[in-house]
Amino acid sequence: MNKRQKAILRDTATVIAITAIAVVAMIALRNWINRSEAMRAMEHLGRVVVQYRQSHGSVPSESYINRTREELEGRVRLGDVTYRAQWINFESSPDEILAYTEKPHGSWLFGKRYIVLRLDGRIEWMGKQKLDMLLAQQRSFQELESLREKSKQILHPPSFDPTFSP
Repeated sequence: MNKRQKAILRDTATVIAITAIAVVAMIALRNWINRSEAMRAMEHLGRVVVQYRQSHGSVPSESYINRTREELEGRVRLGDVTYRAQWINFESSPDEILAYTEKPHGSWLFGKRYIVLRLDGRIEWMGKQKLDMLLAQQRSFQELESLREKSKQILHPPSFDPTFSP
């Protein structure tokens, strides 16, 4: 190879390397922005819950939270949230998990993690294993039965009878 061919090869390799680094950086930036916006939306939801608890003495209903979520900035990045207010009572500790994202948010540095809202309004970034462990400790028998029923309905929905008329 002559000098000119070596220079072209070196320049091409440099451009490919810089492009690859830029693509990786852009993907990481996108993930960071999505995660930050989702965290901000959950923090806002946490503030709403704390304010509601201070003025009403209990956690808001799921319909109230759903209406509030529609107005949150970053709600799209937050995704679906499991809200456990139905299973929270006056004896529940401030560490009780009140809500969490149904799908994890990914990060190359931290892996896939869930955004968790505690009863006292704290927001945490939590791995699946820890979330599952805490939920197993906090879930009541009634909550577990409710989850089983929901999963049965998803797996085996009621059949549609076109001849049925009320």
